[in-house]
Amino acid sequence: MHPDDAVRVSRLDGPAAARAEDLFRLVYAEAFAEPSYRESAADVEAAFRRFRTHTAAPSFRGALATAGDAGPVGIAYGRPLAADTKWWEPLHDRTTDDDRREDGRRTFGLMELAVRKAHRRRGVARRLHDALLSGTGAERAVLHVHAANTAAVAAYRAWGYEELATTRPWPGADPHHVLLLPLH
Repeated sequence: MHPDDAVRVSRLDGPAAARAEDLFRLVYAEAFAEPSYRESAADVEAAFRRFRTHTAAPSFRGALATAGDAGPVGIAYGRPLAADTKWWEPLHDRTTDDDRREDGRRTFGLMELAVRKAHRRRGVARRLHDALLSGTGAERAVLHVHAANTAAVAAYRAWGYEELATTRPWPGADPHHVLLLPLH
């Protein structure tokens, strides 16, 4: 049996994800320390302050992949964009009013998806992605991906995501592609 045959993907609500924060943090810290992200310990700490805020939202969804003795091997999480979201503001000049229309259910924002290096290219990311989005009722999913992360960009495009724009999602950020996936 291949080691990844034993990978188990569990979908978690906010409270369950909050209880599993250490597992999410372990995967996140390892995956995002690599190029092209090169996140520091301070960056990880900031990400997990936001994680705690996200998990408190009733609409939060997470997915955790584990593999026996290997422990956590992958994570994914996100939530629907709120009707009053500021998410689209950096893209205002490159999107239409309809692109930016939100009602709290229309668009699922995929915030993070990461797999530890030893378990990549084995379908774990796709399983996490599908578990996270299954049953959301959303019309579409949206995400930012670092433009230099060519493997992730290629995977998302293979899964049907289309590029909506390229942006710098926060001041000082490297370029990120904004990708959109129709779900219906």
